[in-house]
Amino acid sequence: MFSQRCKTLSPKLFPILLNRNISASSSLKDKYSCKVLVVGGGTGGCAVAAKLSRSLKKTDLIVLEPSNDHYYQPLFTLVGGGIKKIKDARKNEGDVLPKNCTWLKDEAVEFDLKKNLVRAKKGDEIGYDYLIVATGIVQRYEKIPGLVEALEDENSGVCSIYSPKYAEKVFPILQKLESGNAIFTFPNSPIKCPGAPQKICYLTDDYLRKEKKRDNVKVMYNTSLPVIFGVKKYADALMKLCQERHIIVNNRTNLISVNGDKKEAIFENLDKPEQKNTLPFSMLHVSPPMSTISAINNNKDLTNPAGFVEVDKATMQHVRFPNVFALGDCSSSPNSKTAAAAAAQTQVVFKNLQAVMQGQKDLPLTYDGYASCPLVTSYDKCILAEFDYNLNPLETFPFSQDKERLSMFLLKKDIIPTIYWTLMMNGLWNGPALFRKIMHFGMDKQL
Repeated sequence: MFSQRCKTLSPKLFPILLNRNISASSSLKDKYSCKVLVVGGGTGGCAVAAKLSRSLKKTDLIVLEPSNDHYYQPLFTLVGGGIKKIKDARKNEGDVLPKNCTWLKDEAVEFDLKKNLVRAKKGDEIGYDYLIVATGIVQRYEKIPGLVEALEDENSGVCSIYSPKYAEKVFPILQKLESGNAIFTFPNSPIKCPGAPQKICYLTDDYLRKEKKRDNVKVMYNTSLPVIFGVKKYADALMKLCQERHIIVNNRTNLISVNGDKKEAIFENLDKPEQKNTLPFSMLHVSPPMSTISAINNNKDLTNPAGFVEVDKATMQHVRFPNVFALGDCSSSPNSKTAAAAAAQTQVVFKNLQAVMQGQKDLPLTYDGYASCPLVTSYDKCILAEFDYNLNPLETFPFSQDKERLSMFLLKKDIIPTIYWTLMMNGLWNGPALFRKIMHFGMDKQL
């Protein structure tokens, strides 16, 4: 069934082709060939693969993804706040990927764009006609000295919602918090879901108030950024919230070291790097530095100087290799790295790739930079931030979304996850643009 697309085929390979959930053993080194190769089976990879699976043969569409787990990562904030469990955010990768594709359970270690070839960790090679890179970005906890050791020590008070390994450890630390400093950090690097460090900060503040312990705890948000949020409309609302709740905001403040035994964190002033400040803590929530996987950030043909797949921000097509596209967190498009952004990019990549495959010179769709960040501000309130490349509000609902609302919290907690699993992962959700036009009587945006 695979012989037309496979350059080398051994009897050992038949079980893999008959059951897409079975991966090649480490002793096999096979060569595959396909029409479209999707590298990465996360949010963007699964969604675009689902779209492609309706028009391609199973043997023409390969998804290269090493993990058995698929997480809806925006739920990790609620896991950290004790509202959800990590199991609520997880499904089997094999159940999320489209049936009409070939899943190679391995990871990319080398991209050879000039030969249209990707090499996998177990030694296999996959040739392609068209490539979609959707590998996301990964946490680099090890970049901060002392952080990994502190995260492994359940008595250190150090936690992070950014990994399924650590997310459920946040709430027990929050429950034990009685006094001292509760510090929340934003790193000096691009990160996925840039609003998440604030969300867990606000949940902590609200939890402490409900437990009558807030007066004994100093809540502090230390961010490397010059502002609390990139879109002024929402930044103004969030700063007002912080002032009302006595949350200290320190801009241009970057975590550089952690001592879990002493419960001390060292920060640098990014405007004056020679200035270091050591702060004691009872709770330290760390958002780690992040980067693309090494196979991407070490490949100069594929990336820009920052290590992200270099695409045209409007078309999501690679700037040097027209048969290559990227979407999601690994791309160089300067949007906020959120699942909502990946949803909007999916249709752009799908339609533009179709055009390239058909020999068209003009690509039909452009991406406007849409991203959404449901900023959870308490256990029953949320500010739904939506915006474009120019950091202008791009709001779906016919009311100003810079206010805390119960309805937006329920949207974040229950409705959006349902949309993700049932629509987006099946290639049926491209973001709320259509609903926005309906609610705003055909207008593209609300400023």
